[in-house]
Amino acid sequence: MYRELLALGASKTDAQRIAANSRRWWHNSRLALNRVMPIAYFDRLGVPRLS
Repeated sequence: MYRELLALGASKTDAQRIAANSRRWWHNSRLALNRVMPIAYFDRLGVPRLS
């Protein structure tokens, strides 16, 4: 997870924090994960919005 986050452009600190809490996705979603994977990232992937 750490390597993949770095490849996405996360800072080392953010990647470490997210990888350390890898089983707490809801907690991670309100932390640095929003900076690494913003809504625009999912728009580029073509993921449909649910709301």
